[in-house]
Amino acid sequence: MNVQAEAVPAGFIELPFAGGEHFLSLTGPLYAKRDGDKLVLGLRIEKRHCNIAGICHGGMLMTFADMQLGLGARFGAEEEFGFMPTVSMTADFLAPAPLGAWVEGRTDLLRATRNFLFCQCIVSSNGAPVMRASGIMKLGGAPIPIKGLPNLRTLLK
Repeated sequence: MNVQAEAVPAGFIELPFAGGEHFLSLTGPLYAKRDGDKLVLGLRIEKRHCNIAGICHGGMLMTFADMQLGLGARFGAEEEFGFMPTVSMTADFLAPAPLGAWVEGRTDLLRATRNFLFCQCIVSSNGAPVMRASGIMKLGGAPIPIKGLPNLRTLLK
């Protein structure tokens, strides 16, 4: 199976994290689309994302959920995009995501305070839930820009 050749679902655009010297350039590529007032992230599971059983490694799913929670919560809260550390994150693994699967996540913003965003997300694989995650993200002063990351609200109009 040539995973690279599999199509990305309609409406998704690649986020500009690839080619850098940071962690996300090694784990992606990540894709995004707007679904009403929500940001949906997507990822095609490649061999490098898998454990020895041939399914997506739990750490990769945690990384994906961490990005989904942070970017999705900021999108929902209409906060400016930038670095926002994860204070707490919990996850429940519900099912495997096999090699070649299309994985996508959706975030619900539960509460926004002056300093924190409380959120949860469901990550699905080929339409079936594979993970539920919740997180607390720290807001602080002016957002630190992420080099190469455009304003996602503008990009996903």
